[in-house]
Amino acid sequence: MSRSALLIGCFSFLLTSAAPPPFAAQHGSRVALQDRSPVRCHDGDDRRSPSYAPAYAPPPPTPPAQPGDQEMVVTGVRASLPNSQSVKRNSSVVVDAISAEDVGALPDRSVTESLQRIPGVSVNRNVPSAPMTQGYVAPQPEPYGAPGNTERYDGAPVSSILAVSAQPISTFSVDVDTGAYSNVRRMLTQRQAVPPEAVRTEEMINYFRYDYPRPTARDVPFSVTTNVSKTPWNPNTRLLRIGLRGYDVSAKGRPAANLVFLVDVSGSMGEPDKLPLVKQALSLLADRLTPKDKVSIVVYAGAAGIVLDPTSNPAYIKQALACLDAGGSTAGGEGIQLAYQVARKNFIQGGINRIMLATDGDFNVGISDNKTLEEMVKRQRDSGITLTTLGFGEGNYNEAMMERIADVGNGNYCYIDSPQEARKVLDDELSATLFTIAKDVKVQVEFNPAQVKEYRLIGYENRALANEDFNNDAVDAGDIGAGHQVTALYEIVPTENTGWLPERRYDASMPVGPSGAPEAAYVKLRYKLPGERDSRLITQPVFARQIRMAEMPVGDMAFITAVAAFGQRLRGDKYLNGFDFLQIGQLAGTSGDYWRSEFGRLVRLADAQYPRRPRGD
Repeated sequence: MSRSALLIGCFSFLLTSAAPPPFAAQHGSRVALQDRSPVRCHDGDDRRSPSYAPAYAPPPPTPPAQPGDQEMVVTGVRASLPNSQSVKRNSSVVVDAISAEDVGALPDRSVTESLQRIPGVSVNRNVPSAPMTQGYVAPQPEPYGAPGNTERYDGAPVSSILAVSAQPISTFSVDVDTGAYSNVRRMLTQRQAVPPEAVRTEEMINYFRYDYPRPTARDVPFSVTTNVSKTPWNPNTRLLRIGLRGYDVSAKGRPAANLVFLVDVSGSMGEPDKLPLVKQALSLLADRLTPKDKVSIVVYAGAAGIVLDPTSNPAYIKQALACLDAGGSTAGGEGIQLAYQVARKNFIQGGINRIMLATDGDFNVGISDNKTLEEMVKRQRDSGITLTTLGFGEGNYNEAMMERIADVGNGNYCYIDSPQEARKVLDDELSATLFTIAKDVKVQVEFNPAQVKEYRLIGYENRALANEDFNNDAVDAGDIGAGHQVTALYEIVPTENTGWLPERRYDASMPVGPSGAPEAAYVKLRYKLPGERDSRLITQPVFARQIRMAEMPVGDMAFITAVAAFGQRLRGDKYLNGFDFLQIGQLAGTSGDYWRSEFGRLVRLADAQYPRRPRGD
C-alpha cells in the first residue's frame, strides 16, 4: 500500500472515531449527516436546498500543501489526549494561561484586561508602530463623525422647562431598554467622545436595579414607589422619583417559548466584537432554555436562510451557531421577513413568541428603510410575535434602527459589548427579556399649580405621549417584563422658590388639591395584562409635605440621581449648573456591586476625557 493511501485511511479513521456524539460532521463542510438532526448547515453541499441554504459566503478553504518529500504523521485524538495530560503532569515548566471560559467568568470588560492578570503581561494600545513580531496592537476605531465611521443615532434634544400653569400634565410611555448605557460604556472605555444623541438618560438609569418593593399580587403586576429629595445641583428644585418593579418569575413559572434567533452573518459582522460575540451570547441563552421551549435559527447576508429547525436541545443550537461565518452584503429586511414566517409556523398559543435579532443594524440590500421595517414589525406585533434587538459592534452601528424597531415590536433593545453583558442580558435577566407581565404601560403625572410652578422630565424624550393618549387603549406603549424595573425622575420647582422661567405678570390664583392634605402631584399608571384588551388604572398622590420635608438624596436615590446627572452631563444639559463628573462620582459613592462600581469607573474616565466647565453652564 502506498504511503498516501495509508495516510488517507488514517485520516478517515480519525474523523469517524473522534467525532463526538450525537453529531457526525464531514470535515471541511460542516454538514449535519443524521436525518433527525434539525441543524441545516449546507455549506459546500451539493444537496443544498434554497429555502434552507445559509446565504452567506464562508471564508475560502486553506490551500492544500504542495507535494514534496515531506512526511506527515496522523495521530488519533483519543490517543493523544492521555499523552497530552501526561506531558503536562510531568512538565517542569509552569505556564500561566487564561482560557476563553476564564474571560467569560472574570469581571473584566475585555480580553485585553483579562490578559493583564497574567504575571509579566501588560498591554499598551499606544505602542508606536511596533513590528508584528512584538505582538499585535488592535487599531483604534474611527471616532463618531469621521469619514470612516457611519454609526447612526436618533437622539432627541434635552427636554425643555414647562410651566405648570400652562401645561400641568406630563404623559409618557415606559422604557425598559438598556442599550444606550452599554454603548456609552463601550465608547468611554475606548477613550472616545460620546455623541449626545447616543445618550438616553432613562436607559442609563434603568440599567441598574434598585430596592423597590415586590408586588403583592399578579393582578397588579408591579409595585409603585414615589419619593422626593433635594436636588444636588440646584437648591431651588426638588427631584420626584417614580419607580416601578414587576413581579419575578422563574424559568419553570413562565410559559413555553418559541424563539427565533435571527443572526446577521454579513461581511460587516466578521469583527471579533460582532459574530463571535453573537455566537457566545446566544449559546448562553441556549443553556437557560427548558424542554418546553424551542429555538429556530435564521441567518441573512446577501439573502436569508434557515440553519436550524425548531429544537429544545442546546447541543443542536450550539452546533448550528458554530457553523456560522461572516461574508456578503446585508439583506436584513429579507431576514426579518423569513424569521416572522418561521415564528408564525411554530406559534405557541398562550406562550412566548419572540424573534431575537442579533446584528450591527447595517442593512444595505433589499428593505433597509426604517419606516418600511417599522410597518412590517408593527403588523407582526399585533398578531402576537414580538421582537427584541441585540446590538453588536462599532464603526457602522445603526442604533437608530435597532432601538426603534424594538420599540415598535413590543420587545426591548440591548447592546452587547462584552461576554459579561451577554450574561447579564441573556442569563441573569432572561425572564425579563422574554416574559411580558404588563403591556402598553403609560405614566401620567398631573402637577398641582398651588404647590409646583415648573417641572421637567429627565429623559424619556422619545417616549412622550399626547395627554389624550393616556386613556386611549388603542395607543401602543412600552411593555414590562418579569422582574423589570422602571424609574422616572422629574425635577420640579416649588411655588415659593425661584424657577427657571421668568415670572409672569398676570398669574391667576390656583386652587389647592382635593385632599385635606394638599397634594403636589397626582401619579396615574395605565397597563394591560397579557391577553386583555382593556387597560387597568393605578393612582397615587404625592403630598406637598414630601416636598417640604425633602432631604439630600441618600442610598438608592443618591445613585439614581448620580446616574441621571451623568447622562445629562454627557448630553450637554445646561440646567446642571456646573455639576461635574467629580461631584457625580462622589454622589454615587462606593459599592460592592460590580455594575455600580463599574459606573464609578466610567465616571472617572469621563472626568479625565471631558474638560471641566464653569458653573452656570
